[in-house]
Amino acid sequence: MAKTSDRELGMHRAITRRDFINGVAIPVGGALALPSWARALEQAPAPEQAADYYPPTRTGMRGSHDGSWEVGHQMRDRRGWDLASATDTGERYDLVIVGGGISGLAAAHFFISQVGPNARVLILDNHDDFGGHAKRNEFHYNGRMLALNGGTLNIESPERYNAPSRALLDAIGIDLDRFLSNTAESRGMYRRMGLGSSYFFDKETWGVDRLVKRDGFRGYSPEFLAQTPLSDPARRDLARIHDAPLPDYFPGLSSADKKAGLAKMSYTDFMLKTVQVDPQVMWFYQNSGHGSFSVGADALPALFAWEMGLPGFSGMALEPTPDGVLADLPGGHHGRQRSGGGSIHFPDGNATLTRLLVRWLIPGAVPGNTQEDVGTARVDYARLDQPHQATRIRLNSTVVHVGHRGTGSGRDVEVSYVRGGQTHQVRGRACVMACWNSVIPYLVPELPQAQREALAFGVKAPLVYTSVAVRNWTAFQRLGISRVSTPSMYHTRLGLDEAVSLGDLRHAESPEEPIVLSLARYPSSPGKPRKEQHRIGRQELLSTSWDTVERSLRDQLGRVLGGGGFDPARDIIAMAVNRWPHGYAYTYNSLYDPLEWVFSSSDTRPCVVGRQPFGQITIANADAAASPHTDAAILEAHRAVQEVLQRRAMPVLGVF
Repeated sequence: MAKTSDRELGMHRAITRRDFINGVAIPVGGALALPSWARALEQAPAPEQAADYYPPTRTGMRGSHDGSWEVGHQMRDRRGWDLASATDTGERYDLVIVGGGISGLAAAHFFISQVGPNARVLILDNHDDFGGHAKRNEFHYNGRMLALNGGTLNIESPERYNAPSRALLDAIGIDLDRFLSNTAESRGMYRRMGLGSSYFFDKETWGVDRLVKRDGFRGYSPEFLAQTPLSDPARRDLARIHDAPLPDYFPGLSSADKKAGLAKMSYTDFMLKTVQVDPQVMWFYQNSGHGSFSVGADALPALFAWEMGLPGFSGMALEPTPDGVLADLPGGHHGRQRSGGGSIHFPDGNATLTRLLVRWLIPGAVPGNTQEDVGTARVDYARLDQPHQATRIRLNSTVVHVGHRGTGSGRDVEVSYVRGGQTHQVRGRACVMACWNSVIPYLVPELPQAQREALAFGVKAPLVYTSVAVRNWTAFQRLGISRVSTPSMYHTRLGLDEAVSLGDLRHAESPEEPIVLSLARYPSSPGKPRKEQHRIGRQELLSTSWDTVERSLRDQLGRVLGGGGFDPARDIIAMAVNRWPHGYAYTYNSLYDPLEWVFSSSDTRPCVVGRQPFGQITIANADAAASPHTDAAILEAHRAVQEVLQRRAMPVLGVF
């Protein structure tokens, strides 16, 4: 943390010298007269300066909230943006970063770490909060602070993290061993209380509402099956695929040939046509790919299902793949089964990581100095974008155009963005695009056609993470459950948040205490091609009103938990629905994409073609790795910054 303190001390000197070199006289004292462009910038809408500005506590429709996506859609529909009325703010930066998510914040960290504490960096983001998908939902009730992830869930398999990602975690003060040690006992709390998993059979699908607790973690006992509304053939098939010896459905083929066949067959087809289970059985597995791919079993390769431990393959004699099939996929391990030390889930997910990153970049904005105290720290959003600090984060600012200006050694990048209905422009010696691949061709129309097509190839997967703060969780205790699978309801799973604390951000220890419920939805259209499913799901999310979602939430919670005495009208404190129409990065899938893209690091993959540097513009995001994982986003940020430094031949220290 000493380096960041040095950065603050050097800001006044660095800005004065650099602005002199650039020929721009920016006064550092309030008594001097401001130029007209600076006055215009100061008069522009600045909601972050309001005393009550605190996005984490906002409820209702969050994630890609209203106000964050409309300008982007206008730009898309117009195929560009009219820059005639744009105002040059006069600001000049060493680096402008488009996107304030994990990759954008990491890019700023790597740039400053290598260039020096006086580097001037501007981060622009269209949302009202930083963090990209890694945001938190924060609730306050009876003097207690409650928090849950609003998006990015965890640090998955940290032992497999690449070197830049591990170095970043260390630099910002994340101590995973200490966190695991401090939470070792609490993580087993639900199990010690006898709370387990369950299924809810809804009346729309089964003709009856019925909650059935599952006994054990593998297979389905006769007692469980007897309580379900399944037909007798379905009950027999469900028991058969878990308990009875299964045949080798591809006899005479080698393990490699079997895997090749499974790679081109969906899990649904494998189960219905090869294993020949009753269609009712697939109710239990229809959403099997949701947590990793945002599509169900109909778009999940059977090979991936085998790697995920799903049933049907016990007689196939498939040879283990070193580190797992999914772990070997390029860009960083698609499935939840990624090996390497399990996963680390802070109370607010990876919002802890982004808050610590912002503390490193702008120390005064996030009080405290430890991993533990960041849990309850109240971010001072007014300090994210102050005139005389080296690093600035400008929220509520949608970038609409990025292009080169000038020639030779004087060539820089002009970035245009819309804030408060006004179009502004800043310049940087370089620019890192840490936003979605799909939007980059619209923002940088100069790009070669082949690169534009590669960037547009992937379609991000939509998803919804919903947080519901409740007065207590006695209903769960009475029902003996901690989580519920609801495969055919609006949200396909719900449960108690993980029992971990971080400093004074304390998890409930008693069912009488308030808690946050976690629910998830992955909108899709089974039977259609994967990309089409994503597009349909995205449109559904943006067109569904808050009233519709709220009614569905209250109805679902009341029906599922009503047997335990839960009353939505009485027990719900507040709700935050984090809709992400552009959620997970597109990952290559052997049902739809060439096998060499899925199982090798081929340079022909669209993610590789699309992420090539273009002049002083480089690309960093999870899409560039074709992986939704946090360490992939960080690694791509590191690569993009190295490209910036190499292409500008920038000195490691000093002022530009």
